Amino acid sequence: MIELKQLTKTYGNKKKATTALSGLNLTVKKGEIFGVIGHSGAGKSTLIRCINLLERPTEGEVWVGGVELTKLKRRELQQQRRKIGMIFQHFNLLSSATVYDNIAFPLKLMGVPKLQIAAKVNELLELVGLTQHQKKYPAQLSGGQKQRVGIARALASDPDVLLCDEATSALDPQTTDSILNLLLEINRKFHLTILLITHEMHVIQRICDRVAVIHQGGIVEEGPVTEVFLKPRHTVTREFISRELAGDEGFRQTSSVPLPAWARLVRITFLGAKTYESVLSQVVRETGVNFAILQGTISTIKDTPYGQLTVSFEGDNAKVDETLELLRQRDLDVEVIG
Repeated sequence: MIELKQLTKTYGNKKKATTALSGLNLTVKKGEIFGVIGHSGAGKSTLIRCINLLERPTEGEVWVGGVELTKLKRRELQQQRRKIGMIFQHFNLLSSATVYDNIAFPLKLMGVPKLQIAAKVNELLELVGLTQHQKKYPAQLSGGQKQRVGIARALASDPDVLLCDEATSALDPQTTDSILNLLLEINRKFHLTILLITHEMHVIQRICDRVAVIHQGGIVEEGPVTEVFLKPRHTVTREFISRELAGDEGFRQTSSVPLPAWARLVRITFLGAKTYESVLSQVVRETGVNFAILQGTISTIKDTPYGQLTVSFEGDNAKVDETLELLRQRDLDVEVIG
């Protein structure tokens, strides 16, 4: 649905050029929720603005729905942009227009008849839960309500793609969760492709199918959220996850505790239904090794439950090796960390 090929964006002239994106490649599949996470200045906002050509790339190609946007003339580009909805961090609503008129605005620009506009706006008001607020102005709304107006407005032209530029970073945690639930509902109901950028790992964990980590204008890690969360490879990814997952903090606390020289320190990761099964206790009963759970966490990544344990195994080395192998045979991820 979205394909970026060797995308480069440079600001300034040759003597004082600043490169925001450098040879970036990215593919987003139809119907998925794809997250891009990175620190401030990593190139996130430039990336998302290049997709709908609010920023024109210096080099590279932007494909959306099988159409190369970077080759289109102005009028053709305007037509294609109708298939790309966008919601913003600070809402970008018309302050002098009501909720109803804010949502209707793109339809009026398209010349849609008044009766069709009314039907569409009322449908969207119900979808985002703002039917009772349609005559209010933005100043009379909460942050979460303003973002719901922004979402409804972005959906007015029936887009194939929804771009979200830090859509929840200006909201409190409870409101953030309600907006994420709404985006998830929209994705499932309309099979709408959603690409969102954020600096919050919680957002990625809650609703995304896949994630890319952007750093210094390039993608440094990419994959299914479960894989990136549970087995991060890049330093930047580990930084984000260590802030989000209690497991990493717990490990830092317990890793300073002196262990017997013969103990084996192991991180065990459970995914899916196995998160709630007594696999560890079953295996150690078979092998007879002693163990102590030093730290543990259970949570979910989108709809997938997972668990992580930091465990100290004590006993005969051969028996400990057998225990770890039996755990692996039961489809658990086992990593010796000390």
